[in-house]
Amino acid sequence: MVIAATEQKQTRASSIYLLLRNDILNGAMLPGTKLNIRDLCEHYSSGLSPMREALNRLSAEGLAQQLDNRGFKVQPVSVPELMDLTQARCWVNEICVRKSVEKGDGDWEESVLLTCHRLSRTPRDLAEGDSRPNPDWVTAHKAFHQALISACGSNWMIDTCSQLFDAAERYRNLARVAGVSRSDPRDEHQEIMNAAVNRQADLVVELLNSHFERTAHLVRSVVSQTEADAE
Repeated sequence: MVIAATEQKQTRASSIYLLLRNDILNGAMLPGTKLNIRDLCEHYSSGLSPMREALNRLSAEGLAQQLDNRGFKVQPVSVPELMDLTQARCWVNEICVRKSVEKGDGDWEESVLLTCHRLSRTPRDLAEGDSRPNPDWVTAHKAFHQALISACGSNWMIDTCSQLFDAAERYRNLARVAGVSRSDPRDEHQEIMNAAVNRQADLVVELLNSHFERTAHLVRSVVSQTEADAE
């Protein structure tokens, strides 16, 4: 009975963590927003213990910031962090994608092809005029980028790419909430996919870096305004 109760508590904490994490990533909770634990418990129908555990996990991920004896707030954003994040994505993804192009087998090629096709068939927006991202597109987008590096042979590197992707997703969604959205990147994804399955490692790296940097350039103006508003 004790084990069952403990597992139920852990499951509830994980559920709250995922809900809160998703709201931070998709821009429902803006950078710098104070996270009052009791208000959050009411909003998410949670107890204090699961909520504190969720906030501690988010703090460890860099999505929330713990204040000295004053609770938590959503991690602020900044142009220097955006540039650092973009550079880190370029560096880490280059290592992983080169290894995947070198070592990937037929299953890897099929995964890259299928995830790219699924992404191209998934609408980016929930509805016209709705700034919220389509969660199915977000899932398909990440699946494609993770498929590209899935044959690199290092789970640590794959997990790092996943974490960097999520951090970048928060910046992308911040821009969407502000009404700034880049043109449909479908052609870019198709070009990246073609280069990958044709084993053109240098071209994949070039296209990926341009893909990341183009998004960062678009988001930068929104982040600058967010920083100014926070001062």
